[in-house]
Amino acid sequence: MPWHALDSAAVFARLTSGPSGLTAAEASRRLGDAGSNELTVAAATPWWRVLVRQFVSPLIGILLTAAVVTLIQQHWVDSGAIFLILCINAALGYVQERKAEADVRALQSLSTPSCRALRDGTEQVVAGPEIVPGDVVLLESGERVPADLRLFETTGLQLDESMLTGEPFAATKRTEQLPADVSDADRANIAYSGTFVGSGRGKGIVVATGAGTALGEINALVQGPPGKSPLQLLTRNLERRIGLIILAALVFIFIAGLVLGNDVSTMFRISVGLAVATIPESLPIVLTVALSLGVSRMAKRNAIIRTLPAVETLGSTTVIGSDKTGTLTENRLTVERLWTTAGPLEISAGDHDGGADTALVRAVLRAGALTNEATLSSEDEDLEYSGDAVDAAMAKTAVARGAISEQDRTAQALRHQPYEPHLRYSQTIHADAQGGRTLYVKGSPEAVMDAAGTMAGRAGEDPLDKALIHAANAEMGRDGLRVIATGSRSLAAGEEIPAVLPPPSGLMFLGMEGMTDPPRAGVADAIARCRLAGIKVMMITGDHPVTATAIAGRLGLSTDKPALTGSEIAELDDHMLAARLQQTSVAARVSPVEKLRIVHALQNAGNVVAVTGDGVNDAPALRAATIGVAMGQSGTDVAREAADVVLTDDNFVTIVHAVEEGRVTFAAIRKTTYFLLSTGAAALVAVTLSVFAGTPLLFLPVQMLWMNVVTNGVQDIALAFEPAEGDELSRPPRPPSDGILSRTLWFRAGITGAWMALAVLLSFIVELHAGYPEIHARTLALTVFVMLSFFQVFSSRAENKSLFQLRLLANKPLLFTSVAALGLHWAVMSWPLTAGLLELTALSAGEWLLCAAIGSTVLIIVEAEKAVRRWAHRHDAPAT
Repeated sequence: MPWHALDSAAVFARLTSGPSGLTAAEASRRLGDAGSNELTVAAATPWWRVLVRQFVSPLIGILLTAAVVTLIQQHWVDSGAIFLILCINAALGYVQERKAEADVRALQSLSTPSCRALRDGTEQVVAGPEIVPGDVVLLESGERVPADLRLFETTGLQLDESMLTGEPFAATKRTEQLPADVSDADRANIAYSGTFVGSGRGKGIVVATGAGTALGEINALVQGPPGKSPLQLLTRNLERRIGLIILAALVFIFIAGLVLGNDVSTMFRISVGLAVATIPESLPIVLTVALSLGVSRMAKRNAIIRTLPAVETLGSTTVIGSDKTGTLTENRLTVERLWTTAGPLEISAGDHDGGADTALVRAVLRAGALTNEATLSSEDEDLEYSGDAVDAAMAKTAVARGAISEQDRTAQALRHQPYEPHLRYSQTIHADAQGGRTLYVKGSPEAVMDAAGTMAGRAGEDPLDKALIHAANAEMGRDGLRVIATGSRSLAAGEEIPAVLPPPSGLMFLGMEGMTDPPRAGVADAIARCRLAGIKVMMITGDHPVTATAIAGRLGLSTDKPALTGSEIAELDDHMLAARLQQTSVAARVSPVEKLRIVHALQNAGNVVAVTGDGVNDAPALRAATIGVAMGQSGTDVAREAADVVLTDDNFVTIVHAVEEGRVTFAAIRKTTYFLLSTGAAALVAVTLSVFAGTPLLFLPVQMLWMNVVTNGVQDIALAFEPAEGDELSRPPRPPSDGILSRTLWFRAGITGAWMALAVLLSFIVELHAGYPEIHARTLALTVFVMLSFFQVFSSRAENKSLFQLRLLANKPLLFTSVAALGLHWAVMSWPLTAGLLELTALSAGEWLLCAAIGSTVLIIVEAEKAVRRWAHRHDAPAT
């Protein structure tokens, strides 16, 4: 039987302990058997292994081989440039990967340094790690629970378990045994390790320590390396494909060149130059730049990115599993409805105008504010109160609507009895200005009704109508409101006030206040935008199903199907759970393990899952999700360390902004990759065809290295600065089958790469047949390639839109770097020293114009292909 299902005597018997605790000798023996009451953390990956991993890639392997070959041949400039590229790439990857090593260390901050326990029958201060099963621990307000305890004595004990359950209300604890099948959040006789005592005091016997606690189970779930992001998987796959193609092509060209009569040294240098010219070695740098720009843009919109790949992953998200409290809601109780015999009164957010309130309404508000221990913490226009969440909400509403002044509310009471969970009410006696005295009571509707004999009516006191009150209470409960009733009684002139107030009686039932944690402003609109963007939003919370469903309905989430609950999840297999998740948008009363299972079920169904959370209970799901999003203001250190993204404003709306920025970032990566692959393919095809055409070498090795600098040395990086096109959230998430390049871009890269290769080779052959020397023909062919790349980079700015629909200065870095590359190429050809080193010659103005005309043809091809696709899309639209 679980601990919560046993009575206190059975728990003591099983643990061979008693109410007076253990002896010091027995505790020492058990410490040796059970081990220290601490959480274990997986060892960090050695730094050298992380560094070695940066070189495990087909593309990196080819470049490394090329660098070694050029080093052996003593071509120092070539080998130095390649080694520099490799070092930059490895350094960037190493830094990013090492950042993830501290993911779960924050759990250790929840360990209790010391606590009060009974040893040898006396109260002693015991170090937290030395607590053992069977110890009796004493709890008081402000203390942290050191281990999982089965409570056997409580006095008004309330624990803040929000980090485990997500509920904004303090959990009231008692000692009675409970049914075996109650959920973790409903085990009122268990105090969980790491939670805080909000009020009251109690005693409990330790039933689990260290890894055996609920906190320890969460710790075990967040251990292990994080999974690869979709972008990382796509990049690895693309690198393998490119590496194999290029390696096969280089081997083929090398052998073919030898067969056709070229010497080994020349073909080695040609192969090395071609490898550098065709391998998109700047792709890792481009990825880092694009993701870093995304990080910067997201930071301006209150989203802090902890791992770079998370930028793009947000843009690929298909399901967002959001916590309720503090993310979708304000994490602040607010009075939204008042009920009196005159009927309900709805109070909208920010409605502080109480000028039209009836005497009945004012009486309810006044009673709730006087039986109250909240303190005013901010006197600005939006009054803020601290203390119990219910007291703060009732005090703020009463003062803001003018039912009572803050001075009257805080006037010294003649007697006061604070709220006690087992009594379910609080009461206070106040004197009025006329010398009269009034008893005010606030508590559960049932408790106030039991103490009442009449109810406040429009014309005075009416007979108590319990059926009417029950019906109103039930209706407010169905709407997810927490209901508190108020009552009052005027004391007779000679009635004595005892030192300890007796249970109230003879009350007049005044009315009820319904309160809830209201939705954040803008969240409903953000959820609607997610729906437009093809993203499903789910609420996953530890809160009660009725409350969760009510809030979901107000946010626009589907409530046609009942909420999925933790107890229901336990009865479903993985396939049935996946089917159930497709039907509902709300999962309530779920434990950390169940929330983790939901994430895995969604991922196994092919979804890219983003999960939000702020508590320790959210950490396993945050770490397992494709993208974890933690709250920066209300979130625990554990949640923040397990997440990829931290929201500084704890607002769901910020997630939608981050999704938009993620899509912009991926679009920039996609455009840059398309440009690099198309120009690389053009160089590879052109050189390959020239080997078999029987012509002199199309490009010398040093010219191919120069071509790599001028055609995509910095332009590809500048392309990563391409801004949003404006329709990012009107498109569905990209299909996983697309990869980094869509089918459209693969086709476009093929036709443009083939055309650029053909144009360059034909230019070279025509120049040779016209009688020009090889140096002139190579210079013109190289300049044609440079101009083709110039126009190709601009055609890459948009996948579907025409280039002429984009603002020329929207991407100033691209314009400036592209023009600078042309100027640099002209300067190198014109300066005799550099022209001699690269074996180039100056071209006339007419030849430059010819090269520009040939280069512009690639733009014409791309624009024509885009126009045809747009026409086909419009033509097919009516049929769909």
